[in-house]
Amino acid sequence: MELIWFYIALFLAISDEIHTKILWNVFFDFYILLAGILKETFSSNIQLWLVHECLEALFHFVILSAVFLSLEIGFLAATIHLVVDLYHQLSGVDHGWLYHRALHFTVESLFFIMIFSAA
Repeated sequence: MELIWFYIALFLAISDEIHTKILWNVFFDFYILLAGILKETFSSNIQLWLVHECLEALFHFVILSAVFLSLEIGFLAATIHLVVDLYHQLSGVDHGWLYHRALHFTVESLFFIMIFSAA
């Protein structure tokens, strides 16, 4: 097994940081407008939150698919990232940025180790 699992987890972490920086620093006004439109469209905050997380997963899908030239890797990376984000939010545990990043990197690495060790 090569180190592809490591590179995927690494680029997923980079993609997550890029997503945060782009939306909060560059497109903040657009992000607020989009949030307002989505809030009017959906009837509950839970639906709004799920749409937000799915849009973030779509962002990761596009980035990882382009970096690795593989729709499968993009889909798997976006899916595992979405699952970790949903778990992290539903668990209510918040220990800060480093904990969040370490949780993602650990779970995503283990996921891709399992995927590539079976291949």
